[in-house]
Amino acid sequence: MFRVMIRGTFDGLSDTGRAAVLAAGGLGFTEAGAFTHDQSLSAFTFRCQVPASPDDGEDEATRGAVAALDAHGHPYRILHVAVTDMRDIKIRRRDRQPSG
Repeated sequence: MFRVMIRGTFDGLSDTGRAAVLAAGGLGFTEAGAFTHDQSLSAFTFRCQVPASPDDGEDEATRGAVAALDAHGHPYRILHVAVTDMRDIKIRRRDRQPSG
């Protein structure tokens, strides 16, 4: 699983597009993606989750994220893409002492 954040700007967002971006807002990572944005709705961060096959890398994750962004149908320009491969994340758990 990859988590991808795309920072960009909207190019000529219509009133209908503005309403759709506001409705698709959120902080979580989902396969459909969610937007956070500035107050004027000109700049945005798009967060999405992209499934990973064993051989997939950042290029495949970026293509999947851009496809999810394209599915929203808004005109945009990409400024920066950040990809995190969740398969590389290690969770450190504390040793739990029995209460007693």
